[in-house]
Amino acid sequence: MTIAACGAPGATTGDDTKPTAGNAIASGEAPTCGSDDVVLSAYIETGFPLPKALTEEFTAQHPNVTFDIREDQFAVITQNAPRILADNPPDLMRLPQMSDLAKDGLLLDLDPYAEAFGWDEWPASQLLQMRVDDEGRRGDGPLYAMGLNYSMTGIFYNKEIAAELGMTEAPQTLAELDALLQKAKDAGYNPIGQFNGGATGGLAFPLQALMASYGDASKINAWTFQQPGATIATPENIKAAEHLDQWIKAGFFADDANAIDYATMMSRFIDGKSLLMFNGDWESGNLDAQMPGNAGFFLLPPVEAGGKVGAMSAPLTYGIAAKAKNADCAAYFLDWIATNDEGRTIAVEIGGSHPMGQTGAFMPKVDADSVTAQTLAAGTTIGEDDGAMEFIANATGEIYAKSWTPNLQKLVAGQQTPEGLLTAVQADYENQIGG
Repeated sequence: MTIAACGAPGATTGDDTKPTAGNAIASGEAPTCGSDDVVLSAYIETGFPLPKALTEEFTAQHPNVTFDIREDQFAVITQNAPRILADNPPDLMRLPQMSDLAKDGLLLDLDPYAEAFGWDEWPASQLLQMRVDDEGRRGDGPLYAMGLNYSMTGIFYNKEIAAELGMTEAPQTLAELDALLQKAKDAGYNPIGQFNGGATGGLAFPLQALMASYGDASKINAWTFQQPGATIATPENIKAAEHLDQWIKAGFFADDANAIDYATMMSRFIDGKSLLMFNGDWESGNLDAQMPGNAGFFLLPPVEAGGKVGAMSAPLTYGIAAKAKNADCAAYFLDWIATNDEGRTIAVEIGGSHPMGQTGAFMPKVDADSVTAQTLAAGTTIGEDDGAMEFIANATGEIYAKSWTPNLQKLVAGQQTPEGLLTAVQADYENQIGG
């Protein structure tokens, strides 16, 4: 069932007391799904097979638990989140942005479950982005969400087209990538098959990657985490936006980029019409199936050879509503994903990403020549370079649909400048956080 878009009301729970965990936590028992029939309600992002694959396997192992799933696009969930969590709270919900939702008491504090299940023994960096303090700033405070896995973005490329263009290894600098893109255009290919239509501006993906190539990933995180004084309109980020604008003006994106949605981008890439696309490792398993042996992956290179790289890398975030009817079972499901061998296998083979959980936990074997293997290896590089960034679209609940997307579409249409883009987004950001 699809939920229609509606304005976010800025609602609160209306309760005088802080939301608490489920009955098992309150009684000191281990949280489980029990043996009675349970229907877990879930509001998820459409177009991605991982959540449904996990729910199906969980039900196979726990026949008393079934799922009532509602789906919608990322941007629509962003708009709907406050109202849904207040008026029709699901047990599980994809969280595009957390700060306001946690501050308004709409999400359950998961720290009691972290202690019960041992999540607090995992590497702290896995949970950092899902902690929110009393002022709505992320990176500290109670835990309000858990990840289905740890996703990362980069560049998928068509190996056959790349070989035709003479590419023998991934570009080592932005200049080398620019030259490759020009070769693709001259050969009649769409160099970058990026979507930028509808309610979600896909050019935010290459823009943020360029920001990491020109500047410091930690400054991007400071902005998305709403740290005091943070700005997106830095000199380095302006250079990144100017580089994106150069790609636009050079014709490296499709002429109809502002009309392309995510599904069209994927179909064009799979059909061999684009050299590359900026996307996430959640598509690795799909591309291994649809383009066996013909899809590759690399991280956007730095300005200078040997420089550090960065990438959007964050948990695929799910929370439990403060008023969830089945909080214990929902938390047990989230723990199962990270600790069960089959759950972790699905996270890798279908999600294409590294599972959450303890260092050294079970990992399924993957084909060394697969694109999934390449994305997992790239995740190691990001960890070594400390280049993980939260998505700039998640800085506030409204920033993606109401600021990034329209301004990026104007940039493609020649109605906005690179500096004007970032200045406009920063102004909207300050208005939205009240700073």
